[in-house]
Amino acid sequence: MTGDDLDDLVGAVLTASRVLVGVSVRSLAEIDETVTLTQFRTLVVLQTHGPSRLNRLAERLGVTPSTALRMVDRLIAADLVERRENERDRREVVIELTSDGRSMVDRVTASRRTAIEEIVRTMPATRRRELVRALNAFARAADEPVVVTAAESHRGW
Repeated sequence: MTGDDLDDLVGAVLTASRVLVGVSVRSLAEIDETVTLTQFRTLVVLQTHGPSRLNRLAERLGVTPSTALRMVDRLIAADLVERRENERDRREVVIELTSDGRSMVDRVTASRRTAIEEIVRTMPATRRRELVRALNAFARAADEPVVVTAAESHRGW
């Protein structure tokens, strides 16, 4: 890939990211500003990866453990996550979603899915398959788990 091609690709991804950030912000506005975008990202990471030790959660979020701890404390106060002892090692604390936290992630994700579907439907059908492959490769490069399809989500995502 030449420098110009790379610049074009980075520009296209930046443009797409603005669209997706807009979708994200609008979906969070629907939940009455209960959580910030960063706090919601924490909930999504916990939903995607399951219960986690604080240090591992901080690593996945790309923040320091002290920053993650402050975020977790706010989410505990909102009854969206809880701390519990690790059953295998009682010295460790594990962070996990509450049922309210799972419900919030599911509601916001459904809203985002609808908004993104509306955008994708306006794309030429011949370009959609290319986009799927490119975005999945992008997610893998960023070490982000790929979201399951709508059909798979009905089986318990």
